[in-house]
Amino acid sequence: MKNLIRILGIVCLILSVACSPEVTTYDILIKNGQIVDGSGKPGYSGNIAINGDTIVAVGDIQHAIGKQEIDATGLTVAPGFINMLSWANESLIEDGRSQGDIRQGVTLEVLGEGNSMGPLSESMKKEMKEGQSTIKYDIPWTTLGEYLEYLENKGVSTNIASFIGNATLRKNTIGYENRPPTPYEMETMKRLTREAMEEGAMGISTSLIYVPSGHAKTDEIIELAKVVSEYDGMYISHIRDEEGFLLDAVQELITIAEEADITSEIYHFKASGNANWHLLDSAITLVEKARKKGLEVTTDMYMYNASSTGLNILLPAWAKEGGHGATMKLIEQKDKRKKMMAEVDFHVPPENILLVGFRNKEMRTNIGKTLAAVAKERNISPEEAIVDLIYEDNSRIQVVYFSMSEENIKKKLALPYMSICSDSGSYTNEGVFLEQSTHPRAYGSFARLLGKYVREEKVVSLEDAVYKLTTLPATNLKLKKRGALKEGFYADITVFDSAKIKDNATFEKPHQYATGMQHVLVNGTVVLKDGEHTGSFPGRVVRGPGWKVK
Repeated sequence: MKNLIRILGIVCLILSVACSPEVTTYDILIKNGQIVDGSGKPGYSGNIAINGDTIVAVGDIQHAIGKQEIDATGLTVAPGFINMLSWANESLIEDGRSQGDIRQGVTLEVLGEGNSMGPLSESMKKEMKEGQSTIKYDIPWTTLGEYLEYLENKGVSTNIASFIGNATLRKNTIGYENRPPTPYEMETMKRLTREAMEEGAMGISTSLIYVPSGHAKTDEIIELAKVVSEYDGMYISHIRDEEGFLLDAVQELITIAEEADITSEIYHFKASGNANWHLLDSAITLVEKARKKGLEVTTDMYMYNASSTGLNILLPAWAKEGGHGATMKLIEQKDKRKKMMAEVDFHVPPENILLVGFRNKEMRTNIGKTLAAVAKERNISPEEAIVDLIYEDNSRIQVVYFSMSEENIKKKLALPYMSICSDSGSYTNEGVFLEQSTHPRAYGSFARLLGKYVREEKVVSLEDAVYKLTTLPATNLKLKKRGALKEGFYADITVFDSAKIKDNATFEKPHQYATGMQHVLVNGTVVLKDGEHTGSFPGRVVRGPGWKVK
């Protein structure tokens, strides 16, 4: 009897083993998270399995283990975020960890607002070297594609992509002259554009309030945009005016989109200056009329009511036409200097202009002061202070303009075609980066969306915010296998605490990391683990729709 019982026990054991489901082992298994997949649909509980650089299963994954497991209980799991306007061109050369953005969940930096890191002539390389400030670097590349590959080979934690800037094309071909291109110059710019698109540029960009980008007339931009359209790329623009002539500038972008038959986007869409805030509604109406006509016009924004650019934008246009070197020479001429001061145009008052970046170390004692305060200290007018500071620092001087409406921020964020950007570099809060101040958007734009505008003020839902950070920009850029949590997509993934994520950077103390982002994966490699950088550099060049393998 005992033998029979023993035999039956063995049989049962064999049958139970034989009937047990097979356990599948994955490289990484993210378990028990609230999955917000980028589609805008409600989140759901589930797991994500990763092999190599690819998501291989999403949802209710049974009988699975991971060589590496991430417990996402109580956390949101979403696609990696896309920064539609990044100025990490130089900061990634200095420090490829991209800490300011990685700690917010950014896995793709899209570079190239008006100016791109190629194609460069020798004179352009010389100008770039002479213009370097706290970050010093060699320039071994010439084309835009070579620059992107240089970054990848050097090592970056985020993926990288770039537009080709029309200012770069003009510098390469025409210089800073304010005139139309000759037929030969136009053909040269078209050729350089084709080469950049075939190297993987996302499209062509302009920054039309700056020189020499703004020297391009509408018809010139249309001709270059037509080339980009052949490759199914995008035209994206810091439009010609964000103040009193905002509507004209928006209409120009729409005209270019229509004439060139190209998808288009407005960088950091806004109405700047108190007197112009009311224009935003009409600008939105223009965009939506264009969209109803079938034009693919979209927008992006950062999450602050202050912009940041050069102090020199307050100077009259003629004082900037030949570039910074020409401005310096004009300041040395007493009559021109006097004329400049007389024609300074304040779109915000001097007390709302914060000085944050200087080239000259001795001038950095002014960081954190307003233009009004510096003028008072020197016992001169704000207009004279502008000219003097630019000349003494031999730079355009980085400043913050408190120029936008909080109400308008919420209105823009609700637009279904609005993506998100930082319009800033991605810094580490140590070393050379602390020699300058910056705008808090460098450390907080994406976390601020999820904390302030989703959790606290409920302007948009979490699912909608994630869509704006992921699937929407990926679709607009025509990226393949990125921007969503789907089988077969690259494993660019964020895991964060939606109840705690927040921006900590302020205008007074901007070098502060956001908190609440727990884990970030780029191409299947963990870059942020338990809120700390792992030192991994899995970032790759992400190429646009015109890319041709050489």
